[in-house]
Amino acid sequence: MIAQYAHAWRALRHRNFQLYFVGQGISLLGNWMTNLATSWLVYRLTHSVLLLGVVSFVGQIVGFLLCPFAGVWIERIDRRKLLIATQAAACVQSLALAALTLTHRVTLAEIVALMAVQGIINAFDMPGRQSFLVQMVGDRNDLPNAIAISSSMVNGARLIGPALAGLVIAAVGEGWCFLLDGISYFAVIASLLLMRIQPIEMRRHALTMLEQMREGWTYVSTFRPIRSILFLFAFLALMGYSYTVLLPVFAAQILHGNAKTLGWLTGASGIGALTSALSLALRKSVVGLTRMLQIASFVLGTALILFGLSHTLWISLVLMVFVGFGIMQAASGANTIIQSLVTEQMRARVMSFYTMAFFSSAPFGSLFAGALAHRIGAPHTALITGTFCLAAGVLYSFDLPRIDAAIRPVYQKLGLILPDESHIAS
Repeated sequence: MIAQYAHAWRALRHRNFQLYFVGQGISLLGNWMTNLATSWLVYRLTHSVLLLGVVSFVGQIVGFLLCPFAGVWIERIDRRKLLIATQAAACVQSLALAALTLTHRVTLAEIVALMAVQGIINAFDMPGRQSFLVQMVGDRNDLPNAIAISSSMVNGARLIGPALAGLVIAAVGEGWCFLLDGISYFAVIASLLLMRIQPIEMRRHALTMLEQMREGWTYVSTFRPIRSILFLFAFLALMGYSYTVLLPVFAAQILHGNAKTLGWLTGASGIGALTSALSLALRKSVVGLTRMLQIASFVLGTALILFGLSHTLWISLVLMVFVGFGIMQAASGANTIIQSLVTEQMRARVMSFYTMAFFSSAPFGSLFAGALAHRIGAPHTALITGTFCLAAGVLYSFDLPRIDAAIRPVYQKLGLILPDESHIAS
């Protein structure tokens, strides 16, 4: 039985990825504690779902504006050094938020400013980390598994971190969550310093940065699979991921709970997301993932609609499991398919567009959800966003045969399917 599922962890045979797994796993616990603590702090200070959306919007819109430049710039520098710099900057940001909160001097303006700083950091860190994965594992065939394991780490932390944060907030306040997050960054910085990375040759580019950006956009916009998958992911992030802005309202007003209730809701979505990530890790091949994106859209949309209708805690927790599964299956599935298709010289630029798809959608989705919930209430907002996710899944379904047809020659060239196979879905 163990041997049967050994392939699910094959990326961990690489020493560098082992180090990353340990260091990033510790750091992610702190990240998720901070995510929940920030939402609860803003809601405690303002009691406004609209301002929850505004804070989320500011933090993400900055990353959106910088992502195209970041993708080109990352191709010109050492990615490990970049990640050490971004993690160090994120550490300082969390410690600054901790100091302000623990001394009871934090204001909404300071939270917004620090979220904007985090958005700048993420614009470089997220595509840098995604394009660095192939250097950590060495073997391109293990890249999809490394992506799946990375997603499992994120969602294992998503399961534990918010629940832990709820307990910490109830006991000693939000500031200690930020402090623990700041300290946790030392683990991932240490793991990066301990890696033995085979240096890659930094190509001297004859094109200017703007010309490279245009080249990357042409590649993304003219290759149907990447274009369609990025569009679907962006739309699901726009409508589906905005549920995180609504959770404090559901916890406090709809389910009549507190920070612990918010932690349980976030943790439940983490269970679903972790299940999704583990299912991807168990896959032996990327072949067939396009069909899973379709399923993810329908699961996410249906679960959000039912969540909007629920007023019972245990039912809401069950539905959050399906919401987490749907959004993670879409995000990690899209990531895996795109990285399996893209050429190495275009990887950083394409992954910056993947990051941009999230940054361009999630902030506007957060702002939209916050404003709509302020006007018509959180439950009705969940109904509307869930309906849009279902509509996106229907549109993607119509395009799916053409997407698979365009992917087939690439997978045949990579040896993932045989030339005489008539389909790539599983």
